[in-house]
Amino acid sequence: MSTSDRPATAAGTFTIGGDLPVRRLGYGTMQLPGPGVWGESRDPEEAVRVLRRAVELGVNFIDTADAYGPFVADHLLKKALHPYPSDLVIATKAGFARTGPGQWVPIGRPEYLRQQVELSLRHLGLERIDLLQLHRIDPSVPLADQVGELAALQQEGKIRHIGLSEVGIAEVEEASRTATIVSVQNLYNLSRRDAEPVLEHASARDMAFIPWFPLATGELARAGGPLASVAEEHGATPAQLALAWLLKRSPVILPIPGTSSVAHLEDNVAAALVDLDDAEYAVLLRSVA
Repeated sequence: MSTSDRPATAAGTFTIGGDLPVRRLGYGTMQLPGPGVWGESRDPEEAVRVLRRAVELGVNFIDTADAYGPFVADHLLKKALHPYPSDLVIATKAGFARTGPGQWVPIGRPEYLRQQVELSLRHLGLERIDLLQLHRIDPSVPLADQVGELAALQQEGKIRHIGLSEVGIAEVEEASRTATIVSVQNLYNLSRRDAEPVLEHASARDMAFIPWFPLATGELARAGGPLASVAEEHGATPAQLALAWLLKRSPVILPIPGTSSVAHLEDNVAAALVDLDDAEYAVLLRSVA
């Protein structure tokens, strides 16, 4: 099957933790639950179509979280794709409690993290989670206790690899004293590059860097936005250019654009077919300066 049929294959691969190869352009499920990432999907049937279409397009790395719904995205994943393709990698997260739409409360107590991992295994229909990321560090609990509980679950065979989300270099280094950290998921996109030092740290250590909000919640993809004129000249959409820029920025970057629309999904995944040269890369960087 050609790359035009499975465009995600054109993004190349990255091996998480040295033994978990994934295609670099993935998919994130955060847009599947209702408003405020709360409650049921507005269109559950379309959500299932999106997930199935992502796999058809060659995506084999899907990022989710217990907090999305909560568990709404996980139920949709299981409905759409279980039994899972043998090469599909599902990364999930734990450490955020949900108290209502748009409300996120970090809880890192070991017993809570263990409960959420057990629930994720059940809801996703998995025996082991390939990548479990600490969704946020709970400042009221020692980091060694939070990561230590994930390491215990790893030793029990319930987690394959451990990652972190929204952290600085010092926190990555501190967590690494308790367990092997293979990935970092931070806010990062063409217009928001505050996490550049963390990306450099990850690149130097061959750790996966998973940028959340890779399209700045649609700001970079909108008509008339900062990339619109460049996109027209390139024959691509603004969203495709924003994602292609991330893919070129570093070989450890794994963008996970999310959407609840099959049409938007197809547009996003086609970004893997956009080949930016160094001059075009620089032009995109200047366009949002």
